Amino acid sequence: MRRVKASMDEITPLSSTNTSNKENTMSPLETSPSSSPQEYEVYQEELHVTYAPNHNTFLYNYFPIEYVEKLYPSNLPPSIQLLRIENIAVPTCYLCVGLLQGLSGPFINVYPQFLGASEAQQTSISAIRSLPASFKLVFGFFSDNVPFMGYRRKSYMFIGWAMSSLSMLFLLSFSNLERVRNVANDDEVSGVHIAFSPAEDAPSIPFLTLSLLIFGTGFWFADVMGDSIVAEKAKLEPEESRGQLQSTCYACRFFGLMVAAPISTVLYSKVGPQIIVTLMALLPMMMLLPIYYLYEVKHADIKSTREQCSEIWTTVCSRAVWQPMGFVYVYNVLQIGNAAWREFLLSVLMFKDWQLNTLFVIANVLLYLGVMAYKYYFIKYSWRSIYIGTTLLNGVLSLMQILLIQGITFGLSPFVFALGDDIFADFIAGVQFLPTTIMMVHLCPSGSEGASYAMFTTVNNCALGMASAISTVLLGIWDVSKETMVSGDVSGMTKLTILTTCLQTAGLFFVKMLPKTKEDLAVLHADQYSGSKIGGFVFLGVTVLSVMYAMIVNLLNIVSPGWAGES
Repeated sequence: MRRVKASMDEITPLSSTNTSNKENTMSPLETSPSSSPQEYEVYQEELHVTYAPNHNTFLYNYFPIEYVEKLYPSNLPPSIQLLRIENIAVPTCYLCVGLLQGLSGPFINVYPQFLGASEAQQTSISAIRSLPASFKLVFGFFSDNVPFMGYRRKSYMFIGWAMSSLSMLFLLSFSNLERVRNVANDDEVSGVHIAFSPAEDAPSIPFLTLSLLIFGTGFWFADVMGDSIVAEKAKLEPEESRGQLQSTCYACRFFGLMVAAPISTVLYSKVGPQIIVTLMALLPMMMLLPIYYLYEVKHADIKSTREQCSEIWTTVCSRAVWQPMGFVYVYNVLQIGNAAWREFLLSVLMFKDWQLNTLFVIANVLLYLGVMAYKYYFIKYSWRSIYIGTTLLNGVLSLMQILLIQGITFGLSPFVFALGDDIFADFIAGVQFLPTTIMMVHLCPSGSEGASYAMFTTVNNCALGMASAISTVLLGIWDVSKETMVSGDVSGMTKLTILTTCLQTAGLFFVKMLPKTKEDLAVLHADQYSGSKIGGFVFLGVTVLSVMYAMIVNLLNIVSPGWAGES
């Protein structure tokens, strides 16, 4: 049934009874971030009924009404209009996450090596960066149960971004990140060779590692708070726009990643690491003002820890949870990549660093376009159709790698052929990403969104971690060593590619575990006979073991670098 929009003239703004005076039509939320819960409830109730809150927005005073309507759609409740001042911290949080991921990725991949870190030490730094993500479930459960200054999300998001900013400020203050320019007369063409070396007071590897640990802890803490808020707000979406809130937020995230990754690469090459760390300190600091204006009910009623645990247990026992999440886990575990592919590009095809960076940058662009394609087009298709179509297409693209291995590129250069092969896989990943996250939100019980959504995303991420570990194990089946491939024997590489492609496509055998649509998920969730304690135990057991696996691997990489065979 189509919703009939209320006329703008039918609204009486809460902050004024004079609707003809624009200056007095701003809501309490636009003028103060600390409105009382009672004021907000009245405000929400009135605007939910009319669904036309444009008079209560700041931009209404300065922009034509047709532009205000686009920025603040009157068919949406004000609590999910992301550009309102009380909500703007939500999309900016996701944007900041993407920007920081894009900035920090190239920096962490290159700078430790520049400081002289061994391969084992580089593995440790990567592990330190990933370690706080293993505690997302703890972060979510803690914020659900222990409010700080009366807030469950707002205060912790503030603390998280403040930690990230301060850690980078300490790194800037107590070490010298400048590069020392060295000139030598040994260049064959110009006779001058320019190289860089670390300054005498450059950060030590332990100090850099500690700074990145604090940065990562604050980063993931704030990220969990953003996810929790979105999980709460997504339940308020009208039926006809379900999924748009999450798709918008994740579009902000991947847009930030797409923009920041190439900028970070260029800035590091042209200016140096200090500008990257400076940006990593400033961006989280800029989040603090939007968080101040973020609206959250203060001193909201909180269920006891026992009640929340009981509710989460009931949730995971539901077939609507363990069945689709079982599919997500199995499908992602089977997404086993060819771990020798990068070595093949470098050693056999002789790809340069700039070519690999170009693949990385374009892949991020295609990832963002995949998310946008789902948001504006594929969102109307069933979840099963999305997974079946994208998995089959991914299988075709993976098999095309065999043509590249055999040197069959139809007249194209290997680099151009690899572009069409590798980067479209990221477009497919972008299309697949949102259906899973939308499903996870609808599985979260009210009041425990932080812990439950973190648990679901942990299952998803740990499955991908398992797939990465399995890909390393598969390297021992056939000889895909650098020496063998350089000698011209790529038979092992061909066989490994066929095996990984078959494993990735095998996820389709489990696709019937996935509900077709949100409506099917709701029907499954409403079935009082769909519960299973065995399913709940298996789900929690897999979750706990996956988290333990991730933590143990990361800790081993930190405590005993080289345990997996690195030098």
